[in-house]
Amino acid sequence: MKTMLALGVAFALIFTAGLPAADAATLAGKVAFEGTAPVAEKMAMDADPTCQMLHPDGAVADDVIVNSNGTLKNVFVYVKEGVTGTFPAPTDAVQFDQHGCQYTPKVFGIQVNQPLEIINSDNTLHNVHALPQNSKEFNLGMPIQGMKLKKTFTSPEVMVKIKCEVHPWMSAYAGVLEHPFYGVTNEEGAFEIKNLPPGNYVVETWHEKYGAQTQNVTIAGADEAKELAFSYKG
Repeated sequence: MKTMLALGVAFALIFTAGLPAADAATLAGKVAFEGTAPVAEKMAMDADPTCQMLHPDGAVADDVIVNSNGTLKNVFVYVKEGVTGTFPAPTDAVQFDQHGCQYTPKVFGIQVNQPLEIINSDNTLHNVHALPQNSKEFNLGMPIQGMKLKKTFTSPEVMVKIKCEVHPWMSAYAGVLEHPFYGVTNEEGAFEIKNLPPGNYVVETWHEKYGAQTQNVTIAGADEAKELAFSYKG
């Protein structure tokens, strides 16, 4: 009887680990941009006829994208300090595509040991060279359209740069965390972090060009919705 009870407790722990707490909160907000938006530089793609054909009018650099409402896209927002507990890596893969001779998404989050599915959607040779400091580096040639490969990062790191050795204008960044409390600003500069339990936290934003900012936030009670506002100056 004791053995059956122990097994029941063990299974309960397995199936509840990493599930959101009943009194979990949601962090949401926007990242504003102050000043004059920088003029996006044209990227020369004539070294690869396939890339040139995909962008006949030319593509523009994507390191700074200021949205029409005066906010910043592709800002990584995550809980830097205060998270406790263990959060098993999701089995669902994060998809990372090479499409139109650009990386998609440009900025993304992923948990430690979560699968990263890398796709080549273009009919040209691509390369994915990840440069982590805390995990094993990988450098993958992907010459075939539709080709897929899977990799993982084994240690947390904010941020991991990814570049293409074939097309020097291609770059992306991955925020690798041990927990799921992160987001990336969208076309309206908005982000959302769900299922955060009560506690005191440090929330950080990271942008490729404008760097990092932090705010302290306290989650006090059940189903709380917290609004945060960050701002970068150009």
